[in-house]
Amino acid sequence: LKADVQGSVEAVKDSLDKLSGEKVRVKLIHSAVGGVSESDVQLALASKAIIIGFNVRAEPRAASDAEAAGVQVRFYRVIYELIDDIKLAMEGLLDPLKKENVTGHAEVRETFRMPRIGTVAGCYIQDGHVRRGCMLRLLRDSSIVFEGPISSLRRFKDDVREVQTGFECGIGIEAFNDIKVGDVIEAYEIEEVRQTLE
Repeated sequence: LKADVQGSVEAVKDSLDKLSGEKVRVKLIHSAVGGVSESDVQLALASKAIIIGFNVRAEPRAASDAEAAGVQVRFYRVIYELIDDIKLAMEGLLDPLKKENVTGHAEVRETFRMPRIGTVAGCYIQDGHVRRGCMLRLLRDSSIVFEGPISSLRRFKDDVREVQTGFECGIGIEAFNDIKVGDVIEAYEIEEVRQTLE
């Protein structure tokens, strides 16, 4: 961190410290008054850090060294922009949360053996919808027997993308054939939700 005066250095340091939490921490390696120098670029390169300049610029040689070495140098004149930018960068380090959304349930009413495909479940969609390519859980007496992707979805002889509540369809399960009448297929999709620091 390089800033124009010591008061700015302290204000930015305090603001960055407040961003740190349990999930991600800001580690300030070096802070000083003055423009971004060649030694700042060398330090940032060695420690895989970014350089933040507040109300300062880089010396010409330092700017070209940073560009050649791939060291990121960010300049700010408004402290709120600096904090918002660093906060977004920190959130980008967090892995997205995986959220499961159940889209529908289908009851297995018949099973069919199909050459080259295996067992296909003749189903009735009880609620929601089932979409080709989504994930499913095969439930037998409320216990999970199998989890995996839906490999095929058909209405009569047609391949379809989606089947809604109240319709019948044929569901093929990838690499699984032990389907029995009375089983329930629970269809779900995994949504990735971006984490925040709060």
